[in-house]
Amino acid sequence: MEKGSGRGPEEGTEIPDSLYSRTLLLFHQGGISANIPTISQGKDFYSILFRSILKVQHLDPGRLICLFSVIPAVANYYGGLHGGAVAAIVELVSIACARTVVDEDKELFLGELSMSYLSAAPTNVMVKVRWLVPPIPLPRSTNSWVAINERAEVTVDASVVRSGRNVTVIAVEFKMKKTGKLAYTGRATFYSTPIAKL
Repeated sequence: MEKGSGRGPEEGTEIPDSLYSRTLLLFHQGGISANIPTISQGKDFYSILFRSILKVQHLDPGRLICLFSVIPAVANYYGGLHGGAVAAIVELVSIACARTVVDEDKELFLGELSMSYLSAAPTNVMVKVRWLVPPIPLPRSTNSWVAINERAEVTVDASVVRSGRNVTVIAVEFKMKKTGKLAYTGRATFYSTPIAKL
């Protein structure tokens, strides 16, 4: 819709110029009109990004535990882990977990993916540290507690719920490492079929 077109949500209604201007300003401030960097348009950019932040902590048949820090590249406007990033991590970790129990000669097809967003995983958490020996002499009245910003770390625990001949179901839990608080859950269902040999 162009400014001054005279068309609003319903035929024949006018959108006041002040609302139109405020709406455009909201889009510009939110970065919607910004150009996407060329590096972000490459093939598998997001897969490479998520693989680079995930660190495997434990791997057993049917179980995979990873750790990652919430970095700004996967954060939403409010500074928490983006919902799309949660979904991408659930898919990536679920495939890796399923591969621990499904034969390599079978191809996996993602049939269902569901997520529950229970609480936010922030990019930074405030940590209070007490100086036992301060780096510089402090006056007696000075508080020896100092607040430090740290990257929030999240543990991703994926486990096989069911694995049959053609179906594998994976459950994934995201917990804050520091508190153990459950932030997100996910569930992925994979269908597997042998790869045809021609």
